[in-house]
Amino acid sequence: MSDDRELGTFLRSCREAITPSQAGLPAGPRRRTPGLRRAELAAVSGVSVDYLARLEQGRDRHPSPQILAALADALRLSSNERVQLRNLAKEASGADRLCPGRLPPERDVRPTMWALLDRMEGTPVVLLNRLGETLAHTSAYERLAGPIGLLDGHLPSRIRFLFTDDRARTAYPDWDRVADEQVAALKAGSSRDDPHLGHLVDELTVVAGGPFIERWQAPPTVPHRTGVDRLIHPEAGELRLAYETLDTDGQHLITYLPADDATSAALDALDRLNRHLPKVLHAVRG
Repeated sequence: MSDDRELGTFLRSCREAITPSQAGLPAGPRRRTPGLRRAELAAVSGVSVDYLARLEQGRDRHPSPQILAALADALRLSSNERVQLRNLAKEASGADRLCPGRLPPERDVRPTMWALLDRMEGTPVVLLNRLGETLAHTSAYERLAGPIGLLDGHLPSRIRFLFTDDRARTAYPDWDRVADEQVAALKAGSSRDDPHLGHLVDELTVVAGGPFIERWQAPPTVPHRTGVDRLIHPEAGELRLAYETLDTDGQHLITYLPADDATSAALDALDRLNRHLPKVLHAVRG
């Protein structure tokens, strides 16, 4: 079991590692305290000095995701540091397990869906659940998504990739629009009191910060089920992909087709480069 004060120790070390100028504050006279004073961090983050002291001393182990996000922004934490902050907060609060009461997101692929994917094997097709987790895909989709990083991790998540992976903004030239669409789909797929959704939202609030929070707090919109995405592929270059979404019982089957002749030619070339690879369906296990 970890030390109950690990969260506080981490926050203090981050506070002492950032200079006033890095936090947007005047440097002032010579300082005996390395980094920021608590009062300075409180002024930048909007979190009270008293509450910061309780966190650092381990007297409060239940900071909200909003407070963690405010501290992460004020301390200019990197993506990895935000993940560490979130994990330490989970350990400190004992909230590693979700509360029961709602069905977990569907992670099994039905036989009929396997049969459908098998018939579409030559086409980029991916099956997602309501949280945007990848459950299965064709090998044609792997040729598209794998080199970009969309299939990394033990249970790949499109929305985590968009908001927490530095490669996402390069892969999606229209990142803002794609991010809007993914958050809209996340809202539409689950009720707000779903603890599994809440767990993901809390994580992204801390790890992704403002870009996710602003979209999550915005009024809900109807996600598009069809459209065109631009994708920058490391081997095939820029692709324009028309997508169609089939919703079925908590899962979403998304099919991608070339939206212009240049993309069609690029996909054909990509297929020829990978012709030696076996054409098999892929299941993703959490």
